[in-house]
Amino acid sequence: MRIRQLNFLLSAAVLLLIGVQPVLAQRGKLLVRVHPREAYIYADGKPVVEARGHFVNLDAGEHKIAVYNYGYKPESHTVTIFAKKLTILDVTMEAVPGTVAGPWGCITLEGALRAAVLLNGREPEAFLVGHGDEFNNAWGWKQELIVPPGKYDLTVEGGGHDTWTSSVDVPANQRVVVDAFKGVRKTVPWTAGEKASSLPRFTAGQASATAAIQKVTGQFAASTPQINCGDSSNLTWSSEGAGKTELNGSPVAASGNQSVQPKQTTAYKFTAAGPGGVYTSDATVNVNTAIPASLSVSPGEVRYHKKGDTVDQPISATLTWSATNADNVSVDPLGTVGTSGNRSLQVTPSKNSVGPVDETVTYTLRAANACGGSETRTAALHITGSIDPEVTVNAAALETKLSFNSVYFPTNLPTAADPQGGVVPSQQKRVDEIVAAFKDYLTVRPDANLILEAHADHRGSVEFNKALSQRRADRVKSDLVEHGIPADKIVTNAYGKEKNLTDKEVKDLAESDPNLTPEDRKRVESNMLAFRMANNRRVDVHLSTTGQASQRSFPYNSDDLNVLLGEQKPVAKKAATKPTPVGVKKTAVKK
Repeated sequence: MRIRQLNFLLSAAVLLLIGVQPVLAQRGKLLVRVHPREAYIYADGKPVVEARGHFVNLDAGEHKIAVYNYGYKPESHTVTIFAKKLTILDVTMEAVPGTVAGPWGCITLEGALRAAVLLNGREPEAFLVGHGDEFNNAWGWKQELIVPPGKYDLTVEGGGHDTWTSSVDVPANQRVVVDAFKGVRKTVPWTAGEKASSLPRFTAGQASATAAIQKVTGQFAASTPQINCGDSSNLTWSSEGAGKTELNGSPVAASGNQSVQPKQTTAYKFTAAGPGGVYTSDATVNVNTAIPASLSVSPGEVRYHKKGDTVDQPISATLTWSATNADNVSVDPLGTVGTSGNRSLQVTPSKNSVGPVDETVTYTLRAANACGGSETRTAALHITGSIDPEVTVNAAALETKLSFNSVYFPTNLPTAADPQGGVVPSQQKRVDEIVAAFKDYLTVRPDANLILEAHADHRGSVEFNKALSQRRADRVKSDLVEHGIPADKIVTNAYGKEKNLTDKEVKDLAESDPNLTPEDRKRVESNMLAFRMANNRRVDVHLSTTGQASQRSFPYNSDDLNVLLGEQKPVAKKAATKPTPVGVKKTAVKK
């Protein structure tokens, strides 16, 4: 029975060797000659073994070979392996310059020969600190893993071992002894930590190695924590000792900056992680979505008048708006507009039939931004007035009844210092009458002009009186223009003391005035000098189309007669049953 069993086992072994032989024939060897020789080899992303004194068996074909050693920049190469052949990869790793500072603690790791050792993460390019044979001896030849005081996630993988992770708390100036696959065995004083200040990241000698791990530090901030919609804030970060840095979960450089333009309040998180710890910091950029907005119409109420097909009092108003922190603004019914501005409104009432007009036009501003903010404002324009039927005016009939009165001024008015003065109330009424009559006349004779001929009394030089009479013509013209007569419809002539009325002409005008009594006419005659000069301080009005001239009707019975004559006090009126008497004090009349 035993002989049969032995024969069976021998037969099975032979068959197994026959089956394995073709597989082994497809493999080759890799020798990594690297400085430093303590570097650890990863093949196709998996931990294999430390480089010193070891070959790596690999299937024939291409493989990605990575070499890691703390204190040096990672190296990665693509290598082609040939069956039954040795491939040699020569690598010289670049050291990270400078030293690192304490305080320190120490980890001794036992029972993990040939295994890769990582702190705080699984990516070897960021978290590998060495291999188990570098950190398993605390006496004789020093093999130490020196770390900043703190809590670490210790991971052991590769080298024929299952992956194992444990949490290790390392106090300052203490050595923590860890049994791989079991946990922390003991913590004892480590006096070397008290003496150490700055250390190189990695040193190795004959059967000795030391890795001094740099503490991870960092900074992170937002340049503008409070922004309006559409504005930007600049995120700035920096870190030291980190092998992996992320901004909101996405990889970034160890130091840098980034402009952000969030549409809503957003929190940003910067994480810097490495064997020496983890640094995290938050920065929030608050987004103001509010839209300060305004909308107004000036004036808020306007008058409109239309006679037949002619609008002689059109609507004119200005719409003004503003909407800051907005990128889409419209005003109904205007359409899309800029974020601020104004628009001249030429509005026509919806009513078009004869009768009174009383309407309100409403304007609505709508503003929005890409961050979800919105605002609405309204403004109203109130329109009053009327639409009157067309009135047919006969030019000849209008010319027959059209009449003007000359406009009289007090002595030496208006002055050069006050060119808009000098029109007394009774004469202002005459100017208003000229405006109303000539406006009607222009509707049938738009080619008509008014000719203003201004005079002064005989006192003063020719030049003085020319200038004075020009001011009087200009004064009447400006009043006419102000009340709606086009300036190009008015011609002015200044005669000064030329063409003055004589005593006889003044007497004849008084005789023909139906409003004067015989007694009034005698008073005029007895004060002829004053009345002659007052009659010559006037502006006559002529109509260009017919040559018709204004009536030279001096305001003998006006309340401001004494002002026109040069008196300082008003002349008292007679009883209401009679016209106001004409009379003047015999005082010197001032020029």
